[in-house]
Formats: sequence, structure tokens, C-alpha cells
Amino acid sequence: MRVTCFIRYQIDPFQREAFAAYAAQWGRIIPRCGGRLLGYFLPHEGTNDIAWGLIGFDSLADYEAYRARLRADPEGRDNFALAQRQKFILREERTFCEAVPGTFAPS
Repeated sequence: MRVTCFIRYQIDPFQREAFAAYAAQWGRIIPRCGGRLLGYFLPHEGTNDIAWGLIGFDSLADYEAYRARLRADPEGRDNFALAQRQKFILREERTFCEAVPGTFAPS
């Protein structure tokens, strides 16, 4: 895994459980479409409206191919539509990162 898509979400804190259900759906969809799901994370203490999703790829080209498969996936489209209907995601930012060798998931 060379590239990690780091997604920062601003969520409606009163719809935390709706976001959790949305994130759980990606647990099946993302791997099927070619991403390596590293996890979704909800706020626990402190700021209550920021959540994260991390997905790994071998390259940005692999990410682009994944995005095309995701848009064609019926369950993926349904999950995106759910978020739009319920409006629990207020803002979303994507940043692409690479891990510093020897620091990610050391054994």
C-alpha cells in the first residue's frame, strides 16, 4: 500500500449513529470495489463532529479505478444516496498521504 486516502468528515453530532451505520456499510463495499479499508473512526471525546475514514491503494491510478467501480456499484450508490437524504455529513475533505517507512502498523 503506497497511498492512503484520508477522508475527514464533519458530521452532524446528533446523527452520529446514522454516520456509524453509513460507515459500516462501506466495510463490505470498499473491499469489493478494490480499496483496502483501514477503518472508519467516530469522535469519542473532545470535538464531537469530526470523523475519519482511511482507505489504502497501491497508486493514485488504482484509486481512480476504485472510484469508477464505486460509482457503478448499486450498494455504493445507495449508501451515497442515504447520506444525501439524511444529511448527516456536513462536509468532506480528502487528502492523499504516504506512510513513513517503519511507522505504519509496525509489528
